[in-house]
Amino acid sequence: MSAAAAQRWESVLDSVVVYAQGAVCRRLARGGVPQHGRVRVTGLPRVLDPASVRARVLGAPGVRVTEARVEVEAEPVGAGTPDALRREVERLRDACAAAEGRRDRQLSLVEEVGALRPVPPARRRGEPYRRTPADAWLELADFVDARLTALHARLVELEEALQCAEHELAVAADRLDRASTDAPSAHVDATVCAVLTLDGAGDAEVEVEVEYGVPGAVWAPAYRLIHRQGDGTGRLVLRASVAQRTGEDWAGVRIALATADLRRRTDLPRLRSARIGRRQPTAAPSGWREPPAGLADLFAGYDGAGPRPATGAAPGAGGFASRGGGGSRAVTGGFAPDPVPPPAPQGYGGPPAVPAEPGGGPAPEGFAGRASGPGQPGAPRSKGRPGTGGGPGAARPSMAPGAPGRAGSPPPSGPAYARAASSAPAPPVPAGPPRPSGAELDYAALTLRGPDEQAGRRGRLFPGSPSDPVAAEYRRRAEAVVALPLPGHAVRPRESAGSFDHRFDASARADIPSDGIWHTVTVAEIPVGLRTEYLCVPSVEQTVYAALVLSNATDQALLAGPVEVTVDDDFLVTAALPTLAPGGVRRVGLGPAEAVRVTRRTTVHESTSGLRNSTTVLDHRVHVELVNRLASPVTVEVRERVPVSSETDVRIEERADWTAPEGGTGPEHHAPGTRVWRVELSPGGTAALDGGYEIRIPAGKTLVGGNRRS
Repeated sequence: MSAAAAQRWESVLDSVVVYAQGAVCRRLARGGVPQHGRVRVTGLPRVLDPASVRARVLGAPGVRVTEARVEVEAEPVGAGTPDALRREVERLRDACAAAEGRRDRQLSLVEEVGALRPVPPARRRGEPYRRTPADAWLELADFVDARLTALHARLVELEEALQCAEHELAVAADRLDRASTDAPSAHVDATVCAVLTLDGAGDAEVEVEVEYGVPGAVWAPAYRLIHRQGDGTGRLVLRASVAQRTGEDWAGVRIALATADLRRRTDLPRLRSARIGRRQPTAAPSGWREPPAGLADLFAGYDGAGPRPATGAAPGAGGFASRGGGGSRAVTGGFAPDPVPPPAPQGYGGPPAVPAEPGGGPAPEGFAGRASGPGQPGAPRSKGRPGTGGGPGAARPSMAPGAPGRAGSPPPSGPAYARAASSAPAPPVPAGPPRPSGAELDYAALTLRGPDEQAGRRGRLFPGSPSDPVAAEYRRRAEAVVALPLPGHAVRPRESAGSFDHRFDASARADIPSDGIWHTVTVAEIPVGLRTEYLCVPSVEQTVYAALVLSNATDQALLAGPVEVTVDDDFLVTAALPTLAPGGVRRVGLGPAEAVRVTRRTTVHESTSGLRNSTTVLDHRVHVELVNRLASPVTVEVRERVPVSSETDVRIEERADWTAPEGGTGPEHHAPGTRVWRVELSPGGTAALDGGYEIRIPAGKTLVGGNRRS
């Protein structure tokens, strides 16, 4: 049963999981299964990864999917295709060019009229100079002035029209750039279908889920924090900025966000054994097996279907059609001068490739000879008709040893080929078992080659996959969304998640068009613990800063990103939320608190002490005053610093009730010598803090000159 005769099922996009880069989409399709069990699920995007397609039957335990493959269909786009934006841009571009041409012509007229000058007639020899009447000069000046006035007025109108046209063109071009890529962008609409083969369904109606991966989707977390003063809890709304250019609009889909890398390898590491004793060579694992018997007969029906239409042959050129794996090619002048195929690595399930010796020697399989055609090294030039590879007086192609050949091609007949084959040396046979490379043992990256490949590669596994330039261009355009600038304070989820992966499921369905710009999606509401702290370092800046201390009591991590803080239904600030692990506590700065003021004054007194005044004493006094103008009590943390010395002779004596910090909230690092005051201020209350320290320096270590008091 051909795929063209398969029944078509329309699919609906149901859910999308957006990863750090890329997404996994799931489509649902329902219908009755025909007797042959072959159905086509339509609606898949052009940028999907064919190797990621998975299909399963929902709600029918006895029905299973035995085969799934991807096919591309091309259909001409009708006249009613929604392409108004592109046509509008083209129309405005033409209108802008016409307006610019009219403006340039008007400028040339202004220059032409402005260059009008009175030119006296040529004076003959011996003729006296003539007197020019002043009225003629004045009339010419009045004409030029009136003409320039009218031309400049028209020039202003044309420049305004050109500016309007350029503005409309810029707006239309921006709208086209931001438009969804779901609509076809060419005269041919390429659609992707998943051809499924169902077994055990009978004539029942079943529902099928098709899963596939697509590039061109990114996301970044964002938050909104709702807090009320005096309340120890708050509501943290997790939102996500999602941008996608996958070629299909996500309309009414269930959204999930994951920090994992979609292209990360999932194979398990292998732990090798440690041996004590004489070293023994480690046998490399080999996955190579002998090809199954009758592999060449597998494509007998394909070869017997007849040659494909010949390409590149001149009309009326004599020759024959040979078939070498990838269809037939028109051969002229004896046999085909095809380009040399690149050397292919040894495939899984086939004999090892035998490298050609430097001195020459044909390929080990089949007919390895090849003609030297025009434009090839060592090829004699022929005087025949171009494109035929031969003609009257053309040199016959030779079968010189070392000429590159095509393995697996059927040997043509003829005395010249028989003499070349008999004179060719026998190919070298490698000794021992085959030794596949590491790429050939990477089973996840091997691809089964089809009948269009060369004869030595058909039906075998080889690294890589056949390239599709059209699909590669679609993927390149889709992956351009990765370079989209992030919103303010946003962090890539792969950077903030660290070594762990997290997933967040949105509570409601969302709509995200394929336009490549950021769209905000509300994911969930997370309860967090909150308390407000006030912090100041008056020795650096006499300003009190407010901060929110967040505690995450849930089992989900909070990734780094921007957070919009709302206090008492009033927007306060947009800050940067650091990564908050489950059970972690972090501080988020809110900026200066103008209602809490701080003032700091210091005094320094220098004296000497000890026998013969051998010790210099520097007495530092610190006075800090705090004022609370808020209507609620606050706790202010005042940070000071005390000098730290690595010299044992230099002593520092503190005289204050401050304390050394035991450790801040989260991974906060305190510099050595940090001291902390914690003060409770009532509404409208004040507080005064006094502290100080003495520095005793021996006379031999005293700094001579300079500022030694700060």
